Amino acid sequence: ARADLSMEACCADGHRVATQHRDCSLPYASSMECRMVQEQCCHSQLEELHCATGINLANEQDSCAVSAANASLEAVFVKGLTVCCLEATLRATDPCSDKGFLTSPPGLVKRARWRAGSGHPGLCLAHGGDLVFASLKAPTEEEQEDPYNDRCRGGGPCKQQCRDTGEEVVCSCFVGYQLLADGVSCEDVNECITRTHSCRLGESCINTVGSFRCQRDSSCGTGYELTEDNDCKDVPDIDECESGIHNCLPDFICQNTLGSFRCRPKLQCKSGFIQDALGSCIDINECLSISPTCPVGHTCINTEGSYTCQKNVPNCGRGYHLNEEGTRCQDVDECAPPSEPCGPGHLCVNSPGSFRCECKAGFYFDGISRTCVDINECRRYSGRLCSHKCENTLGSFHCSCSAGFRLAPDGRSCEDVNECTSSPCSQECANVYGSFQCYCRRGFQLSDVDGVTCEDIDECALPTGGHICSYRCINFPGSFQCSCPPTGYRLAPNGRNCQDIDECVTGIHNCSINETCFNIQGSFRCLAFECPENYRRSADTLHQEKTDTVRCIKSCRPSDISCMRDLVHTVSHTVVSLPTFREFAHPEEIIFLRAVMPAHPANHADIIFDITEGNLRDSFDIVKRYVDGMTVGVVRQVRPIVGPFHAVLKLEMNYVVGGVVNHRNIVNVHIFVSEYWF
Repeated sequence: ARADLSMEACCADGHRVATQHRDCSLPYASSMECRMVQEQCCHSQLEELHCATGINLANEQDSCAVSAANASLEAVFVKGLTVCCLEATLRATDPCSDKGFLTSPPGLVKRARWRAGSGHPGLCLAHGGDLVFASLKAPTEEEQEDPYNDRCRGGGPCKQQCRDTGEEVVCSCFVGYQLLADGVSCEDVNECITRTHSCRLGESCINTVGSFRCQRDSSCGTGYELTEDNDCKDVPDIDECESGIHNCLPDFICQNTLGSFRCRPKLQCKSGFIQDALGSCIDINECLSISPTCPVGHTCINTEGSYTCQKNVPNCGRGYHLNEEGTRCQDVDECAPPSEPCGPGHLCVNSPGSFRCECKAGFYFDGISRTCVDINECRRYSGRLCSHKCENTLGSFHCSCSAGFRLAPDGRSCEDVNECTSSPCSQECANVYGSFQCYCRRGFQLSDVDGVTCEDIDECALPTGGHICSYRCINFPGSFQCSCPPTGYRLAPNGRNCQDIDECVTGIHNCSINETCFNIQGSFRCLAFECPENYRRSADTLHQEKTDTVRCIKSCRPSDISCMRDLVHTVSHTVVSLPTFREFAHPEEIIFLRAVMPAHPANHADIIFDITEGNLRDSFDIVKRYVDGMTVGVVRQVRPIVGPFHAVLKLEMNYVVGGVVNHRNIVNVHIFVSEYWF
């Protein structure tokens, strides 16, 4: 619906241009479809205006002549057309008998309507360039109808033509229109779509309202102009050669032609050559001419400026050759000696134009190369001929085995080889399927280089070698041995640890009678512990000849007041032997002092432990603990000490009651540090 409205607007615009400007060649600023509708509607409206002008001129004067003073070509033509229509309408005989004045230029005026003074209507139509006239005779008395009952008066219900038959009103349309389905309205016939136009080849059909027009597709070219009937006519020729407006090169001669000119080269080519546009001579290929240049049985061969004929030679196919006369083809015996097309040792059988081969076993005939080709049995029968490896040979194949196997008597299977029979390993060998495995005895390991040699394991060099022996490790082929310091130690039953020799127990010391032998790590010490004045040896150690501890208790005379006031109750001597601690993860507890309360101790006594002498570089400390309701002083080594080292720690146990020391016990600890760390 919107498209119909748009086309109606385009047509209305064409009517407006025809009415205002009387010119349909003005440019239209619209789409291609809209411009076509505008142009058609403009021409239709312009023709209506022309027809009305002609009718007015015909009514004003009865002659077809127009005064030259005020007559334009358009007015002259329109008036002439109208007068002719008038004369043709009033004729009682054939209105188109006189063809001399009933022709008009095509497409100028398409139709004209005029009503004569006598009331007889006349119609003059132009169609396809020729005027077609139709006249309406005055109705006879029988045909006359009551003017008051004429249903076509004023056009009736019809949009264009109306005829009352008495029984019904029949509507019709002008030429170039067709009746719509409603039987009343008319629409334009597009002669360009229905192919009812008369446009010639090289012309395009353009539909107009009620008719059509033909438009030339291409221009006429130089020297010609387009006429109103779409034909090209000559214009006065200009001699470009004489006027000097040509563009021919110096080596060319200008030759004038109708509407143009032509440049011809001055140089003329010899026979067998033709000149191109630049004047160059180009050889003519006479062999490409339509007429045959050579007789039958010959071939044309082009030459420089001429040609030659060569007799055709029969072209023999594969397997044939020309006879000696060169007249026919005969078979070639491919099997004739010394030729061996099938290969040495194969049978060749000749046939017309070919041959065939009878191949030996292990070969097949290849139709492309036409020879006997070896059969690759390993590829054709993959995995079915040999158990391991298959190697193709000429006419046969060969089986082989992987390493560790040997070929069985059947020539295809593989059986395992016991490599251990040849003693490939330096120590132990175990045969496995297809190979062997070497093993080593304890203390040896298999070489990473050859995998068969056993190398000694240096147990002392292993990452854990430092923990194999407590002192020193000595490697031997296949094993190792631990050793201990030369004196004071012996190897433990496990063969790795070193045990201290107690010289005091074994009696190999050299202590005198007055000295006490104290065993230490790796040695011994001869010490004589005497109780100080006013002290006596404790009964529990009095009768022991060999002991690590000597305890002296206070023994005052009754009259010795100063002795009784002395706070020291006991004095003890003890010996501790320690190894060299090279690393310290946590303090080592070496001595435990158990506090012994006096005979009549004060209630709620507190015990304070202290190191008063011999603590070199604060290597020791003492802490108090409560174990099973008893107070215990623990002496700890808190720093490493490298031996040999000897120190005497003087320890005090102070019994404090009410903030005052009631009495104290003194313990002298003789510490011997060995030079070895185990």
